[in-house]
Amino acid sequence: MQEWDVIVIGAGAAGLFCAIEAGKRRRKVLVIEHADRVGKKIAISGGGRCNFTNTSVSPDNFVSRNPHFCKSALARYTPADFISLVEKHGIAYHEKKLGQLFCDGSSQQIIDMLLRECHDAAVEIRCGCEVRQVDRHEPSAERSFMLQTNQGTFHSSSVVIATGGLSIAPLGATDFGYRIARQFGLRIEETRAGLVPLTLPAQIQKQLAALSGVSIDALVTCPESPSFRENILITHRGLSGPAILQVSNYWRPGESISINLLPDEDVMEVISAARIIECDLAPGSAPSATKTGGHSSRIELVNLLSRYLPRRFAQAWCDLYGASRPLKQYNGKELQEIADNIHRLQLTPAGTEGFRKAEVTVGGVSTAELSSQTMEARRVPGLYFIGEVVDVTGQLGGYNFQWAWASAFAAGQVV
Repeated sequence: MQEWDVIVIGAGAAGLFCAIEAGKRRRKVLVIEHADRVGKKIAISGGGRCNFTNTSVSPDNFVSRNPHFCKSALARYTPADFISLVEKHGIAYHEKKLGQLFCDGSSQQIIDMLLRECHDAAVEIRCGCEVRQVDRHEPSAERSFMLQTNQGTFHSSSVVIATGGLSIAPLGATDFGYRIARQFGLRIEETRAGLVPLTLPAQIQKQLAALSGVSIDALVTCPESPSFRENILITHRGLSGPAILQVSNYWRPGESISINLLPDEDVMEVISAARIIECDLAPGSAPSATKTGGHSSRIELVNLLSRYLPRRFAQAWCDLYGASRPLKQYNGKELQEIADNIHRLQLTPAGTEGFRKAEVTVGGVSTAELSSQTMEARRVPGLYFIGEVVDVTGQLGGYNFQWAWASAFAAGQVV
């Protein structure tokens, strides 16, 4: 009989970190991973450099049915705590933007760091180990959980589910964590793809097809989201880029997203200024060079927009909302519509690229079922859920890693 104090299922960021913390308390810990190696998702994160945390983390950076649930864990294990661990292992890092911290080298440095910490804490890791069944005996039993696997039957006092969500299916993501939660009668909040590109209706996509690869600095929002000011990227299937990925955490099918294509400009002022120049250039006038700036007196809308947006995009936008004409041919109502469609471009996505392309899973094990202090299931003593499998999802920028570290730390202190 193989007996353990703690069995952690899932050797990703949360699973390994929880095992380390439990091992430090001299608990006998086993980590089970169904894949052939640990940390597959860590390895590809941050473009291969692992955006391991963010310098500024607050509950506002997370999506959950209960936005207060994450506060306790985040307060008890902060970005500064993880940065100290990174520095202890001599890993060089840098801040890219908006507080996002990346390894100077590669994501493998974080994986190696976690493995060294596991070794020092006497944590055993078994890869290629598939859990076929999880049973629970009487809670009073010393080893109340029994796991049947392809490598034998294991018994433990505590089981930690750190199997992640449904995102990035090609890496081996499964619904295992949700199945275990349901087995023990725990509620699951609806799951959907998060931090994921959005697709567009066929007609609009056809008109934008030639723009694949064009990137624009924009301000994006949807009905339930904050505003995100970052780049959007036009793809052969729809929209991607940081701003789109951010808003996808909040977007629901059927809703429109609003895009401000020129957040630093007032389009009506830009057009009015251009029209004034045209009036000054009317026959018989003698405008100064500084006033005209050398602009054509018959400037068309597409040419004006091309000063602020990529020309290919400006042309496609004009095709979507009426052919370009000289500015003087537009009346006041038409100009206002132009400004509105630049500052509040409304698009209704057809859907998302799904879990195959999603970086995270929104939703998961209901926080109402768990202790915010320990991540333990309230109705199933000894059973814990941490990381992405829980209904706490971070925005883009290192927040999901920080939730992994924080929730794992909380569980690791008590399992």
